[in-house]
Amino acid sequence: MNLAVIGAGPVGLALALHAARALPGARISVFDARPADKDVSGDPRTLALSLGSVQMLQRVGAWNDAAAQRILEVHVSQQPPSLPAILGGLVPEPEVRIRAIDEAVPMLGAVLSYGAIVAPLQKAWFEAVAQAPQRLFTRFGSPVKALKPVAGGVEVDAGIAEIFDLAVVAEGGVFSDQVRKSVTHDYRQTAWVGTVTLADPKPGVAFERFTRHGPAALLPLKDGKAGLVWCVNSDDDPVDPLSDEQRLVVLNTLFHPEVGAIAAVSPLKRFALGLNAERTLTQGRTVRIGNAAQTLHPVAGQGLNLGLRDAFELVRALSKSADVDAVLRRLEWTRGPDRWAMIAATDFLARSFTWHLPGAGAARGLGMVALQALKPVKSALARQMMFGSR
Repeated sequence: MNLAVIGAGPVGLALALHAARALPGARISVFDARPADKDVSGDPRTLALSLGSVQMLQRVGAWNDAAAQRILEVHVSQQPPSLPAILGGLVPEPEVRIRAIDEAVPMLGAVLSYGAIVAPLQKAWFEAVAQAPQRLFTRFGSPVKALKPVAGGVEVDAGIAEIFDLAVVAEGGVFSDQVRKSVTHDYRQTAWVGTVTLADPKPGVAFERFTRHGPAALLPLKDGKAGLVWCVNSDDDPVDPLSDEQRLVVLNTLFHPEVGAIAAVSPLKRFALGLNAERTLTQGRTVRIGNAAQTLHPVAGQGLNLGLRDAFELVRALSKSADVDAVLRRLEWTRGPDRWAMIAATDFLARSFTWHLPGAGAARGLGMVALQALKPVKSALARQMMFGSR
């Protein structure tokens, strides 16, 4: 097999490394616009990986444990006024706690910077290419200009047109820059992203807070810091006009008291949020995975995890059959439940913050109280978030 991987982000590199091991007879070329000598290790964007994703990176020898902060607990709550005011204190303030110890796992996942994920993957790929230069190829600095279906394969044009048996598109990008796909929705929400310093850090605890403007999350980092994702309405953005000092004041009113005081906040960057997904992963001998297949709202932090599962399931299917067309037909069915369950869940949660219905917040709060009380259901949700639909 002659395989082209287009995009050397975490999903594309993980797929290439896994394919290099699982498909020992395959010729694999990784294309990316960035030059091979570009240092990606300093990219500070914060990403949350599920336990399943951690295990995948460990399997391909590209896990950076020293840079990772393990997630041992996820605490989800809703900003008052909430149920006690509505129901006279008959039910507790809504919160859900998912703990690794309750699920008998070493961690629920981990938090790393984008650079700390991509740099080890890139290093491992370069090492694999050095060991097998006759079948593994690095095509960095070669942006792919076009893909063209041909009989029994696909033509990849990166300055020179070449024929491959299969092309996997793993280039991501943010929602605002993407060409619109078959299923799309602009949530009219903005994510403000940066880091905060906590006065009393809770190592290993990730916090998510449902507010009337949208969800906000703190992802645990090392040295008393946390990655901040703060989602608000784009049309009436309450964050944009504020100074860093004013944002710090607001953030200290936003999260659950268990977070404690937030001592400092970094300058924040903003990103438009939306759903942008393909109805099908495959078109001829071209497969789209990761953000090339589906860009999700970050409310559940599952976009990268879903992309890594796309990559590993594709390679596993190819390792079991030499019939590429049959593999691609089956891939639509096997990936469908996981993809669409996650797309539907994140879309529902994201849209719920745009509803102006009486009692919508109370209904969400009641759901959280019920989830916390129903331990088997909560455990099933935790497994879904860690490993996807299996």
